[in-house]
Amino acid sequence: MNTTPDHPSHTDDELAEFDVTVLLRYGLTAAPGPRRTALFGDGAAAAAVILDRLGTQPRSVAFLAEVVRAGGLAYTAELPEPLPRPEAAAVVRDWLEAATQPVPQQAMAGGAPADEAAARWLGAVATIIELKQLTRARTARN
Repeated sequence: MNTTPDHPSHTDDELAEFDVTVLLRYGLTAAPGPRRTALFGDGAAAAAVILDRLGTQPRSVAFLAEVVRAGGLAYTAELPEPLPRPEAAAVVRDWLEAATQPVPQQAMAGGAPADEAAARWLGAVATIIELKQLTRARTARN
């Protein structure tokens, strides 16, 4: 058995070009399957790359996940400053607004299930940002 992890299929530069808005819009309320997998896999990694490059702290994204969980996507999308940095706030606001748009013929309804899925997705994004930052810090020390 090979215990070496697989190499990522996309570079950070490639991930930064992903359309996270589309992945959120079509993956968030999709039934388990390829769209949901793309959102929580490459989509979360892409969002983490984008936000990390904008200097976003993982705790800010984790806090935003809790705001979504408590207030819902629609409420959070209307926040004037969902993240502390203006550039990151604008990007995330676009993502949140896209996530609130209904998608015809999707298996899962919006509302509380979509809110919880979005909160879990943002939590995954925060975790990836944190891992990227920890890895950079370790590399810089060596």
